[in-house]
Amino acid sequence: MRNRTARPVRAAWALAGGAAALTLLTATAAHAEGKGDIRVTTAVVNDGKNVIIGTSQRVTYPIAITIRDNSGVKGLSHVSVFNKSNGWGFSDWTGTKCVKKSHTTSVCTATLTIAPQWLPDSLPEDVDHAAGLWQVNATVRANDGDYWISDDIAEFRMKRASRLTTDAAPEPVAKGAQLTVSGKLTRANWEHLKYYGFTGQDVKLQFKAAGAAHYRTVKTVRTGDSGKLSAKVTATSAGSWRWHFPGTTTTARVTAAGDAVSLR
Repeated sequence: MRNRTARPVRAAWALAGGAAALTLLTATAAHAEGKGDIRVTTAVVNDGKNVIIGTSQRVTYPIAITIRDNSGVKGLSHVSVFNKSNGWGFSDWTGTKCVKKSHTTSVCTATLTIAPQWLPDSLPEDVDHAAGLWQVNATVRANDGDYWISDDIAEFRMKRASRLTTDAAPEPVAKGAQLTVSGKLTRANWEHLKYYGFTGQDVKLQFKAAGAAHYRTVKTVRTGDSGKLSAKVTATSAGSWRWHFPGTTTTARVTAAGDAVSLR
């Protein structure tokens, strides 16, 4: 079985902490092969959290790889990440720091960086298709020359960022009167670097009475055209209203700021 290959789609450049090259990745059959007793024992991406990419802010996330060899660990010579289902990926491997835990074991943390401005040109198809479940591959090396090429040592979700608004009206409202709570759900489009309405999604309308500690879900509403939301409720007490979107496999969860409504 062959190693996965990476084809550069931009020229490599130097960054503080290591050389960086944006790579376009294509998947082949998974494997793990090498020489000697060196092995990856665990790998954790972004401290176990999703990696969420918007339209403007650069995102840097760690991959902590625990490596063991009887001669001690030399470090990493390759790290790559890409979507498990279609093989597409984008990231800059911008640095690595290895911390020795014992004579045989070290934790090498690779730093990966994504700038949304790179994304529209990073894939030969719509780059939004790359959102979803991703995997990590790495090549690890020991002090005695042992090496191991490890595929799929960790999995994580690369998600499109989302935004959500809430507006409750009228304010204030008479007790027992109808209150309209509106809002809008949008998500990042990596191809155009803009936020567009996310239609056909179930979003929870939540309420927290004045003085209460927690919100409770009142009803679930599906987003309409352009991601718009609207619900009518009866105002029985003062408090704050908000929308909550639990997210999908490709889009981040988001909770809108609460809109406080008083009674008159």
